[in-house]
Amino acid sequence: MRREVRGRLRILSAGLLAVALLLVVRLYFVQIVHGHEFSLRADRQYISSSQALFDRGSIYFTDKSGALLSAATLGTGFTLSINPSQITDAEATYAKLAAFTPIDKTAFLASAAKKTDPYEVVAKEVPTDAGAAIQAAKITGVTVTLERWRTYPAASRAAQSVGFIAFDNDNTLAGRFGLERYYNDVLDRAAGGLFGNFFAELFANLDNVVVDARQARQGDLITTIDPVVQEKLDQVLAATNAQYSSQETGGIIMNPKTGEIIAMDSYPSFDANDFAHGDPAHFGNPLVEHQYEFGSIMKPLTMTAGLDAGVIMPDSTYTDTGCVTVNKQTFCNYDLKARGPGTPMQQILSQSLNVGAAFIAGKLGHERFRTYFEHLGFGVETGIDLPSEARGNIQNIKTSPRDIEYDTASFGQGIAETPVQMIKALGALANNGAVVTPHLVKAIRLQNGVTKTLSWGKPEQVFSPTAASETTTMLVQVVDTKLANGKDKIPDLSVAAKTGTAQIAGPGGKYAPGLYFHSFMGYFPASDPKYIILLYTRQPQGVQYASETLTEPFMTLTHFLINYYVVPPDRGGAPH
Repeated sequence: MRREVRGRLRILSAGLLAVALLLVVRLYFVQIVHGHEFSLRADRQYISSSQALFDRGSIYFTDKSGALLSAATLGTGFTLSINPSQITDAEATYAKLAAFTPIDKTAFLASAAKKTDPYEVVAKEVPTDAGAAIQAAKITGVTVTLERWRTYPAASRAAQSVGFIAFDNDNTLAGRFGLERYYNDVLDRAAGGLFGNFFAELFANLDNVVVDARQARQGDLITTIDPVVQEKLDQVLAATNAQYSSQETGGIIMNPKTGEIIAMDSYPSFDANDFAHGDPAHFGNPLVEHQYEFGSIMKPLTMTAGLDAGVIMPDSTYTDTGCVTVNKQTFCNYDLKARGPGTPMQQILSQSLNVGAAFIAGKLGHERFRTYFEHLGFGVETGIDLPSEARGNIQNIKTSPRDIEYDTASFGQGIAETPVQMIKALGALANNGAVVTPHLVKAIRLQNGVTKTLSWGKPEQVFSPTAASETTTMLVQVVDTKLANGKDKIPDLSVAAKTGTAQIAGPGGKYAPGLYFHSFMGYFPASDPKYIILLYTRQPQGVQYASETLTEPFMTLTHFLINYYVVPPDRGGAPH
C-alpha cells in the first residue's frame, strides 16, 4: 500500500515539476526573448488598442567578420491624430504641435475643419521623443499612438534584391519584391502572434540544424550579402553606367563553390525607404528577370565542353577562315580576319574567335552540345531565392536541326540567359566543373534565437575537374597576355577572365547596328577560386567592345576583394 502511494506521489511530483519547468521556460520567453516586444505592445494597448502593433521579421546583411547589419527592420515611433470636434482653436493647436514635430499646416487645418469626423491622422512616423512629449503635453483633441513601420537602413543598397513591403489588392501589407516577397511567409508575423508561436519556438531546436530552404520556418533572414562589398559594387556600377550613358549596368559577386552571393545589383535602382517616388520599372531585379545574349563569355563554356567530351585537346588546332557560311547565313570573327591553318585552341579565347568556337560546336554535335548547355542550367530557373525568375531562352538549340543555331550559340548569340544563369554556369569553371545553386539567404534566425542553416542542395558535376582546370589555365593566359595587353596582370595572383560583346536585336528581330551588350566574367585566385564576378552594361554609348567598358571596373573590384578579404598570393611575383 505504501509502495503504491509512493508511486503516485512520484508521478504527481514529476507532473508538478514539468509544469513548473514549463512556466519557467515561458517566463524566460516573455521576459528575455520577447521582453521588448511585450513591453511595446503593452504601451500601445495603454495608448490605443484599436489596431494590432505591426510586426515582421528582419533581414540582415553579413560582413566578413560574421557581424549582422540590418537591411530591413522595424522603425518605432508615433502616429499623431486629432478629433476635430474637440478642437476649438485649430491655429493654436497647430502651433503647440509644430513646436514638437514638423506638420504640414495646410493639411492640418483642413483636417481640423472636418468637425463630423472623430479621427483624422495628421502625422505619421513621429519620432519617439517628440511623440512622448506631445503625449505629456495633454493637448485637447490630440492623440498619439505607438506605431511600427518597415524601414530599410541600406536605402538603395541591394534594394532590388531586398525588395519592400506594400499593400496588395486585398489591402494586406506584404512583401512585393525581392526577398521581402520570396520569404514573405517566413517574415510575416501576423498569424499566431507571440503566444501562438511559443510551442513552435520551444521545440524548434529539436529539429535538424540544417534545413531545406523551401521548408524555412518563421524568423529573420540572414543573407550572404556583405554590406561593404555591396557598397563598392554599387559605386562601380553607377560610375560605369554614367561614364558610358548605358541603359543599364549590373553585376554579381559570388562564391563559386557554395553559390553564396556576396553582392548583387543593377543600376539604375531605387531607395526602398522612398519607393513611392521611385520608378516602378526598376523595382524588379534584372539580374533574375531579364534575359540577354551574352556574347563571348560563352566561349569558355564551349571550350570546356569540347575538352570534357574529348573532341579537342588543349594543344589541338584548326583552320581559321575568318568567316563561315552555314545554312545560307554568314558569321565572322570580330575583325573579319582569318588566322589560317594551325590556329591553336588558346587563341579562340585570347583573340575571341567566333569561327573557332563554332569549330568546337561542330566537333561536339547537336545532341552533346545541347546536353552540356542544359546541364549548365540554361533554359530553366536556377532556383535562386528571388521572385519572378526568368528561364532564359535556348529554343534555337532545342527545336532547330540547323547547324547555324549551334554555331552562333557557341559564341553566345541566338540564345538568351539571365545574369544569374550565366554566373551559375560560369561558376562551374571555378568549381572543378560543378554547378551550384546561387542564393542570397544562408540561415533563418528563429524568434527563440536558434539559427537554422539553409541547405541549397548538392553541386551537379557537369564537366570533369581536368577540363575545367584546362580552360582556367587558358583564361589566366588571356589576363596575363591579352587583357589590356597584359598590363592588368597581377604578378603574385592568378586571375582567369573573359570579355563578351554581343549584338542586340532591334525591331523585326534583326541585329541593330551600333547596339551592343557588353559582359565580363572572371574568377580568382585561379588555382583555388574564392570569388567569381559577372558584370554587364547594356547599350553603352561611344564604344564597341566590352574590353573598353568593363576591364577597369572588373579589375577595380578584383583588387578591392583581394585587399578586403586579404586573399593570399598563389604564385610568385611582386606584391600587388
